Amino acid sequence: MYWLLAVLLLASFNLVDAQQPKKVPFIGVLYTGSGISAAQVDGFRHGLRDLGYAEGKNITIEYRFAEGKLERLPDLAAELVRLKVDLIVAAGGTPAILAAKNATSAIPIVFPTVGDPVALGIVASLARPGGNITGLTIRVPEFSGKQLELLREVVPRARRVAVLGQEANTANALTFEEMQPVASAFGLELHHIKVQRSNDLEDAFSKMMGTVRATALLIQAASFFNDNRKRIADLATRSRLPSIYDAKELAEAGILMSYGADRSYLYRRSAIFVDKILKGAKPADLPVEQPTKFELVINLKTAKRIGLTIPPNVLARADKVIK
Repeated sequence: MYWLLAVLLLASFNLVDAQQPKKVPFIGVLYTGSGISAAQVDGFRHGLRDLGYAEGKNITIEYRFAEGKLERLPDLAAELVRLKVDLIVAAGGTPAILAAKNATSAIPIVFPTVGDPVALGIVASLARPGGNITGLTIRVPEFSGKQLELLREVVPRARRVAVLGQEANTANALTFEEMQPVASAFGLELHHIKVQRSNDLEDAFSKMMGTVRATALLIQAASFFNDNRKRIADLATRSRLPSIYDAKELAEAGILMSYGADRSYLYRRSAIFVDKILKGAKPADLPVEQPTKFELVINLKTAKRIGLTIPPNVLARADKVIK
């Protein structure tokens, strides 16, 4: 009799459990730039699909785009916290990551790309991030030096290099300081020119060609520059400035070259971090991943427009040549 009662109770529990709908994960995406040009966020979506997630079906995603206005990020991050999302993907660079980190110490945070997360105080270490945040970095220690080396190879006459950064972007200020020893070793003089709005770009290029008398340009990593890539490419070409960025989108838009990790791949891979956390892993225990492959993209059309010949040994190393 007792065994029959036990079987009936177990069956009833299983029936109740089967009738309970599974909780659909609720993800918040905080992006520094604009939704229109956030092709990298599409990489994240693709990564989720590869793992069996279908947006609107078995996962819900709420997006917040700062449109390049960094001062909006704290409020947008706070909105996502108030919505009680299960996880925040802080995308588009350091300002979004810091805004999310400042907004919550409880909700897990994943960053698809960042400069040096240890130096920026985002994680305790790459191997053991600690806290509620982890993700992927776009940098290795010698990265900035490699970009300057490429500029020097392509433009041997370059001595004064303009470094275009975004105002209030902590990572840009940090990497500019990191470049100084390498620049000195190469005999290069760096000039940091910061902008905050797209309307500042014309004045920035006027300064490069006027008081700075730049002979080359290094554009620092920021979603703001990705959002304004066509405008920047046009200004660089008009100024006949050989330029380098770390994402291929700007080389495809018309600057001379790019050298950096494949952002789309990193965004796609960030979905794996999200999946692991949703399944119970703690961000503190998920090591920050570093890139293992870097891409060199050279735009030969731009080289022709600015009257520059790319050395054959540099051209031979390119992963992609735009003709």
